[in-house]
Amino acid sequence: MPATTPAQTSAHELIDFIDASPSPWHAVASAEARLLANGFTRLEEGARWQLAAGGRYYAVRGGASLIAFVLGSQSLVETGFRIVGAHTDSPGLRLKPRAASASDGLARLGVEVYGGPILATFTDRDLSLAGRVVLRGAAGQETRLLRFEQPLVRLPNLAIHMNRDVNEQGLKLNKQTELPLILGQLGEGEDAEAHLRKLLADASEREAKDLLSWELAIHDTQKGCLWGASREFIASRQLDNLASSHAALTALIATEQPTATCVAAFFDHEEVGSESASGAGGSFITDVLARIALQAGLDDEDRRRAMARSFFISADMAHAYHPNFPNAYEPGHKVMVNGGPVIKTNVNQRYTTNAETAARFMGFCEQAGVPCQQYAHRSDLGCGSTIGPMVAAQLGVASVDIGSPMWAMHSARESAGAHDHAFMIAALGAGFGS
Repeated sequence: MPATTPAQTSAHELIDFIDASPSPWHAVASAEARLLANGFTRLEEGARWQLAAGGRYYAVRGGASLIAFVLGSQSLVETGFRIVGAHTDSPGLRLKPRAASASDGLARLGVEVYGGPILATFTDRDLSLAGRVVLRGAAGQETRLLRFEQPLVRLPNLAIHMNRDVNEQGLKLNKQTELPLILGQLGEGEDAEAHLRKLLADASEREAKDLLSWELAIHDTQKGCLWGASREFIASRQLDNLASSHAALTALIATEQPTATCVAAFFDHEEVGSESASGAGGSFITDVLARIALQAGLDDEDRRRAMARSFFISADMAHAYHPNFPNAYEPGHKVMVNGGPVIKTNVNQRYTTNAETAARFMGFCEQAGVPCQQYAHRSDLGCGSTIGPMVAAQLGVASVDIGSPMWAMHSARESAGAHDHAFMIAALGAGFGS
């Protein structure tokens, strides 16, 4: 086997991060473990903050959103913040609060659709459950992460003999009646809900009576891998947007003694609009930046001066050109896998990029020695959005939307470029150092 390249090493680190992060709560736990191992200190939002010069800190809100920062060596009012934002959630299926039902001797689990997944890609895959449970403890409520490693549930396809037009019409699934997942066979008189609760309680090492509530995502148990003739591609779940999260986290950890205060913000709920206490539409980012400014001794006037000198990079994945579907793309903006970070532009402000911020990010790429590309959506197709517009509007800062190119966005298993991940880490590192 050929020797592993540095880019493939970065790609393997990303794969390991995603494999350890089957839910947004696990993603934050994975990020927290890396931060603690690299000298960061956790801050509690309910405590008074005491920040030391050059300190490395992070805070968590809602279990699935995290903001980490490294204090700069120069005056905050003169340098402003260097901020990268990404999100921890991915589109898919989530378990309902009372999910289990019995049907013809089978236990099935009812799910809600979270965000905009390609539902057909969840069929016939080895699926399982991951997230968090809330338990009754001696001292009150206790929250624990929960993950089933083994395939636990499945969404079997209907045979083509009963769905003759599936190849011509595509697989269409009724979200209420055709998405419940098969959990297992029930014994005579066995209750499906009791069966599920015992399963969750046993995994939590507690009694079923102590299980109060849960938030559980459906995840594909197949591990990520490199593929292609030269192992130049990545296949994994949740590349959108754990790839951006991992790149920003890696770049921040590698940032030693920066001139400007550097911030990496990872938000939950992007795939459903971000309007939550822990989402990008909430107060988390403004609260953290305000507390940093307060610790730096800035009054309101100086805090606004600092924001005017700040720069925000919204990092989310980008649509790579797919040669099988050329008519889906704007002809002059075909971005290629392994072609470098993508600067995303939309005049209707679905992305925040303007001419000046695009040029600034081009400078980061040039400084890092990596290529960059530019993307615009077809004018006759609706364009997706990111956390960029709402965060930029809240903060009033210059902003650019960027991302690594990928195929099969919102599939149960997505693909991207092994080289692109290393390119993105380098470009974001240059941004933190600017």
